[in-house]
Amino acid sequence: MQEVLTSGRQLRDYSGLVSEEILSETENLADRLKGLCVIHINATPHGGGVAEILNSLIPLCQSLGIDAEWHIIPPDESFIAVTKGLHNYLQGSPGYLTEEQMRIYMAHNQKAALELKSKSVSADVWVIHDPQVLPMVNFLADAGKTVWNCHIDTTEPNEFVRDILMSFINHYHRVIFTLEQYLFEGLSRDKVCIFAPAIDPLSRKNLNLPLAAAKEVLSGLGIDSTRPLIAQVSRFDQWKDPWGVIDTYRMATKSVPDLQLALVGVLAAQDDPDARDILRSVEEYAGDDPDIHIFFDPSIVADQEVNAFQTASDVVVQKSVREGFGLTVAEAMWKGTPVVGGDCGGIRLQIRDGETGFLVSSPEECASRIITLLKHSDLARRIGQAGRESVRQNFLMPRLLRDHLRLYASLVAGGNPIEASMPLHNEEKVAATVS
Repeated sequence: MQEVLTSGRQLRDYSGLVSEEILSETENLADRLKGLCVIHINATPHGGGVAEILNSLIPLCQSLGIDAEWHIIPPDESFIAVTKGLHNYLQGSPGYLTEEQMRIYMAHNQKAALELKSKSVSADVWVIHDPQVLPMVNFLADAGKTVWNCHIDTTEPNEFVRDILMSFINHYHRVIFTLEQYLFEGLSRDKVCIFAPAIDPLSRKNLNLPLAAAKEVLSGLGIDSTRPLIAQVSRFDQWKDPWGVIDTYRMATKSVPDLQLALVGVLAAQDDPDARDILRSVEEYAGDDPDIHIFFDPSIVADQEVNAFQTASDVVVQKSVREGFGLTVAEAMWKGTPVVGGDCGGIRLQIRDGETGFLVSSPEECASRIITLLKHSDLARRIGQAGRESVRQNFLMPRLLRDHLRLYASLVAGGNPIEASMPLHNEEKVAATVS
């Protein structure tokens, strides 16, 4: 196992960005939890939403006196192939796990847990993220309190695989889901916490970037800043439907012939073996259209470039068909850019249709909404402003930190997880904050 080191963050750096109520409650919770040892474990140090979150959550915990660490399971090609399949199964793909796949899955988790034990690594609270490291709870002797955080859209999971994984999930003291709809059938409700992920407004990706500077960055990448641009910033993944985004673009060009499309999906996550195959398929589907720009090289597109795309695009698209949450939706909304998103899971949580963005279920609907936003700048501005305010109230990092501390406090005290966690961030909650 490898510990991931993070750079410093201070809670009061977020003053003026989130409410004083959240900051004060978080500080009070931290005062009660000082010295608590919390270890987070996931599969990759970069390239995914969990890594993005932990890069901010861990140092914030540390700054408040909590002994927080972040460890990753060692990469292994056969293990990664199995766990990518698990991810797809939980989002609804048909199929099953073979005995050999289960052997690989269990053996790699056991080896990682034994490595932690050999180093005398221990914690009061273990937070295990997503299915890759789910079985580790079986091998952490005297583990203290355990939490499984599921970041996946499990609205319609593969039932065969879900039932296998339930044997591990039932060992945890608490399970975090983003939405009520994601709860597994048969899971004890008194174990469940519901709260959404969040973005860090102080990360380089989300710091304010003047529009002129953003356009200059994109010009250096071959984008014509004098012409309209739509972009999807997302991993190359079947559930993100990049082919549907290309279909959407082609339909929209019939009304906006000078439109450009950027697909930005850096190949950085070490737990995503399918990404290169998806990329090749998308490149073939795009053909030789000079106005479809595809970016995947992390040496060319990093945080500043992603910031520039989300800031300077006229519309950001996230046309997912499954989405646990979709940090890139909140990132673009935070920058005041109107977002058109797939009507699914975590995107539906973030976007109130027609007020903070648009929800769509087909390329035709997506193209229609894009055309409307491109041709009605006042509407685009209003949508962008409402989206930013919704993110400010609901989806910034200090709120997520507070929710984690509430959860840790409930575990230490043995209290009810629902009472200890945040109010549910469902569609009605978001609607109330922006109406």
